[in-house]
Amino acid sequence: MSILIKNIGGLVNCRTEYHLLRGKELSSLPTLSNAYLIINDGIIEEYGEMSSFQKKEIDFKHVHDASGKFILPTWCDSHTHIVNAGTRENEFIDKINGLTYTDIAEKGGGILNSANKLQNASEDQLFLDAWNRIEELKKLGTGAIEIKSGYGLTVESELKMLRVIKKLKEKSSISIKSTFLGAHAFPSAYKENHEAYISLIINEMLPVIAKDKLADYIDVFCEQGFFSPNEMELICQEGMKYGLKPKLHINQLSSIGGIQTAINLNALSVDHLETMTETDINDLSNSNTIGTLLPTAAFFLRMPYQPARKLIEAGCAISLASDFNPGSSPSGNMNFVITLSCIQMKMLPEEAINAATINASYAMDLQDSLGSITVGKKANFIFTKPIRSISLLPYSFGSNLIDQVMINGEFIN
Repeated sequence: MSILIKNIGGLVNCRTEYHLLRGKELSSLPTLSNAYLIINDGIIEEYGEMSSFQKKEIDFKHVHDASGKFILPTWCDSHTHIVNAGTRENEFIDKINGLTYTDIAEKGGGILNSANKLQNASEDQLFLDAWNRIEELKKLGTGAIEIKSGYGLTVESELKMLRVIKKLKEKSSISIKSTFLGAHAFPSAYKENHEAYISLIINEMLPVIAKDKLADYIDVFCEQGFFSPNEMELICQEGMKYGLKPKLHINQLSSIGGIQTAINLNALSVDHLETMTETDINDLSNSNTIGTLLPTAAFFLRMPYQPARKLIEAGCAISLASDFNPGSSPSGNMNFVITLSCIQMKMLPEEAINAATINASYAMDLQDSLGSITVGKKANFIFTKPIRSISLLPYSFGSNLIDQVMINGEFIN
Protein backbone atom coordinates (compact mmCIF):
# COMPACT_ATOMS: atom_id res chain seq x y z
CA MET A 1 0.00 0.00 0.00
CA SER A 2 1.57 3.28 -1.15
CA ILE A 3 1.14 6.36 1.04
CA LEU A 4 2.20 9.94 0.44
CA ILE A 5 2.59 12.40 3.28
CA LYS A 6 3.08 15.92 1.93
CA ASN A 7 3.78 19.46 3.13
CA ILE A 8 5.49 18.21 6.32
CA GLY A 9 6.50 21.18 8.44
CA GLY A 10 9.60 19.37 9.68
CA LEU A 11 10.78 15.83 8.95
CA VAL A 12 13.02 15.04 11.93
CA ASN A 13 16.08 12.79 12.17
CA CYS A 14 16.56 12.17 8.44
CA ARG A 15 19.67 10.07 7.93
CA THR A 16 20.90 8.42 4.73
CA GLU A 17 23.57 6.78 6.89
CA TYR A 18 23.40 6.21 10.63
CA HIS A 19 25.60 5.19 13.53
CA LEU A 20 25.64 5.35 17.31
CA LEU A 21 26.01 9.01 18.31
CA ARG A 22 28.54 10.35 20.81
CA GLY A 23 29.59 13.77 22.08
CA LYS A 24 28.71 16.71 19.84
CA GLU A 25 27.11 14.39 17.28
CA LEU A 26 24.22 13.93 19.71
CA SER A 27 23.15 17.56 19.23
CA SER A 28 22.85 17.18 15.45
CA LEU A 29 19.25 16.40 14.47
CA PRO A 30 18.96 16.53 10.66
CA THR A 31 15.56 18.00 9.76
CA LEU A 32 13.95 18.75 6.39
CA SER A 33 11.49 21.64 6.18
CA ASN A 34 8.44 21.50 3.87
CA ALA A 35 9.09 17.84 3.12
CA TYR A 36 7.35 14.79 1.71
CA LEU A 37 7.50 11.15 2.73
CA ILE A 38 6.54 8.04 0.73
CA ILE A 39 5.68 4.77 2.48
CA ASN A 40 5.18 1.43 0.78
CA ASP A 41 4.00 -1.69 2.64
CA GLY A 42 4.93 -0.19 5.99
CA ILE A 43 8.47 0.74 4.94
CA ILE A 44 10.03 4.14 4.18
CA GLU A 45 10.51 4.25 0.40
CA GLU A 46 11.49 7.86 -0.24
CA TYR A 47 11.60 11.33 1.31
CA GLY A 48 12.76 14.78 0.38
CA GLU A 49 11.81 18.44 0.07
CA MET A 50 8.47 19.25 -1.56
CA SER A 51 10.32 21.31 -4.18
CA SER A 52 11.89 18.08 -5.47
CA PHE A 53 8.69 15.99 -5.44
CA GLN A 54 8.02 14.80 -8.99
CA LYS A 55 5.35 12.10 -8.71
CA LYS A 56 1.57 12.47 -9.07
CA GLU A 57 -0.70 12.31 -6.05
CA ILE A 58 -3.17 10.23 -8.02
CA ASP A 59 -0.65 7.36 -8.02
CA PHE A 60 -0.96 6.92 -4.24
CA LYS A 61 -3.65 5.00 -2.40
CA HIS A 62 -3.61 7.50 0.47
CA VAL A 63 -2.41 11.09 0.62
CA HIS A 64 -2.05 12.94 3.93
CA ASP A 65 -1.36 16.63 4.34
CA ALA A 66 0.94 17.34 7.31
CA SER A 67 1.10 21.13 6.97
CA GLY A 68 2.64 22.71 10.06
CA LYS A 69 3.31 19.34 11.68
CA PHE A 70 6.59 17.73 12.61
CA ILE A 71 7.16 14.03 11.95
CA LEU A 72 9.81 12.13 13.88
CA PRO A 73 10.63 8.47 14.54
CA THR A 74 8.70 6.80 17.34
CA TRP A 75 10.43 6.43 20.69
CA CYS A 76 12.44 3.29 21.38
CA ASP A 77 12.04 2.51 25.09
CA SER A 78 14.92 0.15 25.89
CA HIS A 79 14.29 -0.45 29.61
CA THR A 80 10.91 -1.35 31.13
CA HIS A 81 9.27 -3.74 33.58
CA ILE A 82 5.72 -3.51 32.26
CA VAL A 83 4.82 -7.14 32.92
CA ASN A 84 3.84 -6.84 36.57
CA ALA A 85 0.95 -7.65 38.84
CA GLY A 86 -0.10 -4.25 40.06
CA THR A 87 0.75 -0.91 41.57
CA ARG A 88 2.65 -0.08 44.77
CA GLU A 89 1.07 3.19 45.81
CA ASN A 90 1.43 2.22 49.48
CA GLU A 91 5.20 2.51 49.02
CA PHE A 92 4.62 5.89 47.37
CA ILE A 93 3.16 7.00 50.71
CA ASP A 94 6.11 5.42 52.56
CA LYS A 95 8.48 7.52 50.47
CA ILE A 96 6.51 10.68 51.26
CA ASN A 97 6.85 9.75 54.94
CA GLY A 98 10.63 9.60 54.59
CA LEU A 99 11.45 5.94 54.02
CA THR A 100 14.30 5.26 51.62
CA TYR A 101 14.46 2.72 48.78
CA THR A 102 16.56 0.49 51.07
CA ASP A 103 14.19 0.94 54.04
CA ILE A 104 11.23 -0.20 51.96
CA ALA A 105 13.15 -3.19 50.59
CA GLU A 106 14.20 -4.28 54.07
CA LYS A 107 10.60 -4.45 55.28
CA GLY A 108 9.52 -6.66 52.39
CA GLY A 109 8.59 -3.94 49.95
CA GLY A 110 10.14 -3.04 46.64
CA ILE A 111 11.01 -5.84 44.24
CA LEU A 112 9.95 -8.56 46.70
CA ASN A 113 6.52 -6.94 47.01
CA SER A 114 6.03 -7.10 43.25
CA ALA A 115 7.34 -10.68 43.23
CA ASN A 116 4.79 -11.80 45.80
CA LYS A 117 1.97 -10.28 43.76
CA LEU A 118 3.19 -11.72 40.49
CA GLN A 119 3.58 -15.23 41.84
CA ASN A 120 -0.16 -15.24 42.56
CA ALA A 121 -1.21 -13.71 39.22
CA SER A 122 -2.38 -15.77 36.26
CA GLU A 123 -0.52 -15.72 32.98
CA ASP A 124 -3.65 -14.51 31.17
CA GLN A 125 -4.11 -11.57 33.53
CA LEU A 126 -0.45 -10.58 33.28
CA PHE A 127 -0.74 -10.60 29.49
CA LEU A 128 -3.92 -8.53 29.45
CA ASP A 129 -2.55 -5.91 31.84
CA ALA A 130 0.73 -5.61 29.92
CA TRP A 131 -1.13 -5.48 26.59
CA ASN A 132 -3.23 -2.56 27.81
CA ARG A 133 -0.11 -0.74 28.97
CA ILE A 134 1.56 -1.21 25.59
CA GLU A 135 -1.52 0.03 23.75
CA GLU A 136 -1.51 3.17 25.89
CA LEU A 137 2.20 3.74 25.30
CA LYS A 138 1.74 3.45 21.54
CA LYS A 139 -0.60 6.45 21.68
CA LEU A 140 2.20 8.34 23.45
CA GLY A 141 4.62 7.60 20.63
CA THR A 142 6.45 4.46 21.73
CA GLY A 143 7.16 2.23 18.73
CA ALA A 144 9.54 -0.30 20.30
CA ILE A 145 9.94 -1.55 23.85
CA GLU A 146 12.18 -3.81 25.89
CA ILE A 147 10.48 -5.78 28.68
CA LYS A 148 12.25 -7.47 31.58
CA SER A 149 11.30 -10.35 33.82
CA GLY A 150 12.54 -10.10 37.42
CA TYR A 151 9.32 -9.92 39.41
CA GLY A 152 9.05 -13.71 39.51
CA LEU A 153 12.16 -14.77 41.47
CA THR A 154 11.13 -18.41 41.30
CA VAL A 155 11.69 -20.80 38.42
CA GLU A 156 7.98 -21.05 37.68
CA SER A 157 7.22 -17.33 37.94
CA GLU A 158 10.25 -16.11 35.98
CA LEU A 159 9.35 -18.48 33.15
CA LYS A 160 5.73 -17.33 33.40
CA MET A 161 6.79 -13.71 32.91
CA LEU A 162 8.98 -14.58 29.95
CA ARG A 163 6.17 -16.57 28.31
CA VAL A 164 3.95 -13.51 28.65
CA ILE A 165 6.62 -11.33 27.01
CA LYS A 166 7.00 -13.85 24.20
CA LYS A 167 3.24 -13.76 23.59
CA LEU A 168 3.33 -9.95 23.54
CA LYS A 169 6.15 -10.08 20.98
CA GLU A 170 4.09 -12.36 18.78
CA LYS A 171 0.88 -10.33 18.93
CA SER A 172 1.91 -6.67 19.22
CA SER A 173 2.41 -4.41 16.20
CA ILE A 174 5.48 -2.80 17.80
CA SER A 175 8.93 -4.33 18.14
CA ILE A 176 9.49 -5.95 21.54
CA LYS A 177 12.70 -7.29 23.06
CA SER A 178 12.77 -9.66 26.04
CA THR A 179 15.26 -9.58 28.90
CA PHE A 180 15.73 -12.25 31.58
CA LEU A 181 16.23 -10.53 34.95
CA GLY A 182 16.04 -13.46 37.36
CA ALA A 183 18.89 -11.73 39.22
CA HIS A 184 16.74 -8.75 40.20
CA ALA A 185 16.87 -9.47 43.93
CA PHE A 186 17.50 -12.38 46.26
CA PRO A 187 14.23 -14.00 47.39
CA SER A 188 13.77 -14.02 51.17
CA ALA A 189 14.51 -17.75 51.35
CA TYR A 190 17.92 -17.16 49.73
CA LYS A 191 18.91 -13.94 51.48
CA GLU A 192 21.71 -15.70 53.33
CA ASN A 193 22.48 -18.23 50.61
CA HIS A 194 23.32 -16.38 47.42
CA GLU A 195 25.06 -19.36 45.84
CA ALA A 196 21.90 -21.47 45.98
CA TYR A 197 19.77 -18.87 44.19
CA ILE A 198 22.45 -18.20 41.58
CA SER A 199 22.61 -21.97 41.02
CA LEU A 200 18.84 -21.94 40.48
CA ILE A 201 19.22 -19.23 37.82
CA ILE A 202 22.06 -21.01 36.07
CA ASN A 203 20.90 -24.62 36.26
CA GLU A 204 17.10 -24.43 36.23
CA MET A 205 16.07 -21.16 34.57
CA LEU A 206 18.62 -20.54 31.82
CA PRO A 207 18.37 -23.96 30.11
CA VAL A 208 14.58 -23.64 29.74
CA ILE A 209 14.84 -20.02 28.60
CA ALA A 210 17.29 -21.07 25.90
CA LYS A 211 15.28 -24.12 24.85
CA ASP A 212 12.02 -22.17 24.51
CA LYS A 213 13.68 -19.02 23.11
CA LEU A 214 12.20 -16.83 25.82
CA ALA A 215 14.78 -14.02 25.99
CA ASP A 216 17.08 -11.86 23.91
CA TYR A 217 19.14 -10.43 26.77
CA ILE A 218 20.23 -11.15 30.32
CA ASP A 219 20.22 -8.57 33.11
CA VAL A 220 21.48 -8.39 36.71
CA PHE A 221 20.80 -5.74 39.37
CA CYS A 222 24.38 -5.00 40.44
CA GLU A 223 24.15 -3.00 43.64
CA GLN A 224 25.05 -3.08 47.32
CA GLY A 225 22.60 -5.41 49.07
CA PHE A 226 21.72 -7.08 45.76
CA PHE A 227 24.21 -8.71 43.35
CA SER A 228 27.94 -8.05 43.47
CA PRO A 229 30.03 -7.46 40.34
CA ASN A 230 31.48 -10.98 40.68
CA GLU A 231 28.00 -12.51 40.97
CA MET A 232 26.86 -10.47 37.97
CA GLU A 233 29.84 -11.65 35.95
CA LEU A 234 29.15 -15.31 36.74
CA ILE A 235 25.46 -15.06 35.83
CA CYS A 236 26.15 -13.15 32.60
CA GLN A 237 28.85 -15.55 31.48
CA GLU A 238 26.41 -18.43 31.87
CA GLY A 239 23.71 -16.52 29.98
CA MET A 240 26.13 -15.63 27.21
CA LYS A 241 26.71 -19.35 26.62
CA TYR A 242 23.08 -19.42 25.46
CA GLY A 243 23.47 -16.33 23.26
CA LEU A 244 21.96 -13.83 25.72
CA LYS A 245 23.65 -10.42 25.57
CA PRO A 246 24.09 -8.53 28.86
CA LYS A 247 21.96 -5.41 29.45
CA LEU A 248 22.59 -4.46 33.06
CA HIS A 249 21.30 -2.43 36.02
CA ILE A 250 24.40 -0.52 37.17
CA ASN A 251 25.31 2.35 39.53
CA GLN A 252 21.81 3.30 40.63
CA LEU A 253 22.71 3.73 44.29
CA SER A 254 26.46 3.27 44.44
CA SER A 255 29.62 2.68 42.40
CA ILE A 256 30.99 -0.78 43.27
CA GLY A 257 32.87 -1.76 40.12
CA GLY A 258 29.83 -2.75 38.08
CA ILE A 259 30.73 -0.44 35.18
CA GLN A 260 34.12 -2.03 34.68
CA THR A 261 32.76 -5.57 34.96
CA ALA A 262 29.97 -4.77 32.49
CA ILE A 263 32.44 -3.32 29.98
CA ASN A 264 34.61 -6.43 30.28
CA LEU A 265 31.48 -8.47 29.50
CA ASN A 266 30.93 -6.30 26.41
CA ALA A 267 27.46 -5.42 27.72
CA LEU A 268 25.15 -3.85 25.17
CA SER A 269 24.06 -1.28 27.76
CA VAL A 270 24.46 -0.26 31.38
CA ASP A 271 21.29 1.32 32.73
CA HIS A 272 20.57 3.83 35.54
CA LEU A 273 24.00 5.47 36.21
CA GLU A 274 22.77 7.89 38.85
CA THR A 275 26.04 7.42 40.76
CA MET A 276 29.08 7.82 38.52
CA THR A 277 32.72 8.48 39.44
CA GLU A 278 35.15 10.16 37.07
CA THR A 279 36.75 6.75 36.51
CA ASP A 280 33.36 5.23 35.67
CA ILE A 281 32.67 7.98 33.12
CA ASN A 282 36.11 7.68 31.54
CA ASP A 283 35.88 3.90 31.30
CA LEU A 284 32.40 4.05 29.77
CA SER A 285 33.51 6.65 27.21
CA ASN A 286 36.27 4.32 26.02
CA SER A 287 33.93 1.35 25.57
CA ASN A 288 31.32 0.16 23.09
CA THR A 289 28.72 -0.07 25.87
CA ILE A 290 25.75 2.33 25.80
CA GLY A 291 24.81 4.20 28.97
CA THR A 292 21.02 4.25 29.29
CA LEU A 293 19.70 7.03 31.51
CA LEU A 294 16.39 6.68 33.34
CA PRO A 295 15.50 10.17 34.63
CA THR A 296 11.92 9.34 35.63
CA ALA A 297 13.26 6.85 38.20
CA ALA A 298 15.47 9.55 39.70
CA PHE A 299 12.50 11.93 39.62
CA PHE A 300 10.15 9.53 41.39
CA LEU A 301 12.71 8.46 44.01
CA ARG A 302 13.97 12.04 44.55
CA MET A 303 17.50 10.89 43.74
CA PRO A 304 20.24 12.87 42.01
CA TYR A 305 19.81 12.76 38.26
CA GLN A 306 22.29 11.04 35.99
CA PRO A 307 25.23 13.29 35.00
CA ALA A 308 24.18 13.52 31.37
CA ARG A 309 26.31 16.53 30.49
CA LYS A 310 29.49 14.96 31.86
CA LEU A 311 28.72 11.72 30.02
CA ILE A 312 28.08 13.52 26.73
CA GLU A 313 31.13 15.75 27.05
CA ALA A 314 33.29 12.71 27.82
CA GLY A 315 32.13 11.05 24.61
CA CYS A 316 29.96 8.34 26.11
CA ALA A 317 27.20 6.87 23.96
CA ILE A 318 23.96 7.47 25.86
CA SER A 319 20.31 6.62 25.37
CA LEU A 320 17.10 7.38 27.27
CA ALA A 321 14.42 5.01 28.55
CA SER A 322 11.45 5.11 30.92
CA ASP A 323 12.16 2.29 33.41
CA PHE A 324 8.36 1.86 33.53
CA ASN A 325 7.73 -0.19 36.68
CA PRO A 326 5.34 -0.09 39.65
CA GLY A 327 7.92 0.83 42.29
CA SER A 328 10.29 3.51 41.07
CA SER A 329 8.95 4.79 37.73
CA PRO A 330 5.21 4.15 37.31
CA SER A 331 5.03 5.82 33.91
CA GLY A 332 6.14 4.84 30.43
CA ASN A 333 5.55 8.29 28.95
CA MET A 334 8.70 8.90 26.92
CA ASN A 335 7.61 12.48 26.24
CA PHE A 336 8.06 13.20 29.95
CA VAL A 337 11.42 11.40 29.85
CA ILE A 338 12.47 13.86 27.13
CA THR A 339 11.29 16.81 29.21
CA LEU A 340 13.09 15.68 32.38
CA SER A 341 16.25 15.08 30.40
CA CYS A 342 16.19 18.68 29.19
CA ILE A 343 15.08 20.36 32.41
CA GLN A 344 16.91 18.31 35.03
CA MET A 345 19.88 16.87 33.10
CA LYS A 346 20.46 19.92 30.87
CA MET A 347 20.29 17.99 27.62
CA LEU A 348 19.39 19.93 24.51
CA PRO A 349 16.09 18.91 22.88
CA GLU A 350 18.06 17.57 19.92
CA GLU A 351 20.25 15.48 22.21
CA ALA A 352 17.28 14.06 24.08
CA ILE A 353 15.39 13.18 20.88
CA ASN A 354 18.45 11.46 19.41
CA ALA A 355 19.02 9.58 22.68
CA ALA A 356 15.41 8.32 22.66
CA THR A 357 15.35 7.37 18.97
CA ILE A 358 18.52 6.47 17.06
CA ASN A 359 20.74 5.74 20.09
CA ALA A 360 17.91 3.94 21.87
CA SER A 361 17.41 1.74 18.82
CA TYR A 362 21.04 0.66 19.17
CA ALA A 363 20.39 -0.21 22.83
CA MET A 364 17.81 -2.72 21.54
CA ASP A 365 19.67 -3.99 18.45
CA LEU A 366 16.95 -2.39 16.31
CA GLN A 367 19.06 0.25 14.57
CA ASP A 368 18.53 -1.28 11.14
CA SER A 369 14.74 -1.02 11.32
CA LEU A 370 13.94 1.91 13.66
CA GLY A 371 15.28 5.09 15.20
CA SER A 372 15.64 7.41 12.20
CA ILE A 373 13.96 8.52 8.98
CA THR A 374 15.96 6.31 6.65
CA VAL A 375 14.93 4.56 3.43
CA GLY A 376 14.27 0.89 4.20
CA LYS A 377 13.36 1.37 7.85
CA LYS A 378 9.89 0.82 9.31
CA ALA A 379 7.31 3.58 8.93
CA ASN A 380 6.93 4.18 12.68
CA PHE A 381 6.29 7.88 13.20
CA ILE A 382 5.05 10.48 15.64
CA PHE A 383 2.98 13.23 14.00
CA THR A 384 2.90 16.34 16.17
CA LYS A 385 0.12 18.87 16.17
CA PRO A 386 1.02 22.02 14.20
CA ILE A 387 3.95 23.55 16.13
CA ARG A 388 6.62 26.16 15.42
CA SER A 389 9.59 24.20 16.69
CA ILE A 390 10.50 20.66 17.76
CA SER A 391 11.73 22.20 21.03
CA LEU A 392 8.10 22.67 22.02
CA LEU A 393 7.88 18.93 22.73
CA PRO A 394 9.98 19.11 25.93
CA TYR A 395 9.04 22.73 26.64
CA SER A 396 5.26 22.17 26.75
CA PHE A 397 5.51 19.26 29.17
CA GLY A 398 1.93 19.65 30.39
CA SER A 399 0.43 19.44 26.90
CA ASN A 400 0.03 16.45 24.63
CA LEU A 401 1.43 17.69 21.32
CA ILE A 402 1.09 14.33 19.58
CA ASP A 403 -1.60 14.38 16.93
CA GLN A 404 -1.24 10.87 15.50
CA VAL A 405 1.07 7.86 15.71
CA MET A 406 1.84 5.57 12.80
CA ILE A 407 3.10 2.00 13.30
CA ASN A 408 4.22 -0.04 10.29
CA GLY A 409 2.61 2.48 7.93
CA GLU A 410 -0.78 2.46 9.67
CA PHE A 411 -2.28 5.08 11.96
CA ILE A 412 -3.29 3.69 15.34
CA ASN A 413 -6.65 4.56 16.84
